[in-house]
Amino acid sequence: MKVLVVDDHVLIREALSGVLKELKANAEIVEAGDARQAMLCLENTPDFELILLDLTLPDGSGFDILAEIRTRFPAISVVILSASNDHEDIARALDLGALGFVPKSARREIMLSAFTLIFSGGIYVPPEILGRPQPIPDAGLHSQMQPSASELGLTERQMEVFALMMQGKSNKAICRVLDIAEPTVKNHVTAILKALNVSNRTEAVIAAGRPNSRALPR
Repeated sequence: MKVLVVDDHVLIREALSGVLKELKANAEIVEAGDARQAMLCLENTPDFELILLDLTLPDGSGFDILAEIRTRFPAISVVILSASNDHEDIARALDLGALGFVPKSARREIMLSAFTLIFSGGIYVPPEILGRPQPIPDAGLHSQMQPSASELGLTERQMEVFALMMQGKSNKAICRVLDIAEPTVKNHVTAILKALNVSNRTEAVIAAGRPNSRALPR
């Protein structure tokens, strides 16, 4: 696995490299201190599988770089690193195609859990930003509170679809897991978004941070 870490702080890059090596011992880590270096790395060796991208770079906005990467290198997964806890920043990053939003202030155990979820195909958004309890480090992300289907206003089958949907799985992947037809999955997704009063999957994630909002399953 080849990973590009883009951050202007050497200590942050070293810490992230250590976390990644702990999860992927054979990972090849390449570091870039600014946007220009990052784009040169991608142009010269575009075989990266993952990019960890800081939102605040000395020579450009992380959002602009994210948009450029998603346009020019759509096969590479991008995870945002940020000191921000602003819901609008999270929404914008996810809308631009980021697979996660990891705070720089997160403890090592939380970072390990976040990257584990991302590597398994999920989308990580920090629970403290969403207004949900922090997970117990030894238990990982799945220790967070899980509301019942009735609390979310969903049927049990819709709850199953929703849990898979929020793990980043496509409709076709959900079909295979639950052994149901794709039109049925689409109907369930439509019903889920309606029940949560949102229009897309990104809004479903962000909705968890709104006052009096329903919590999302993990």
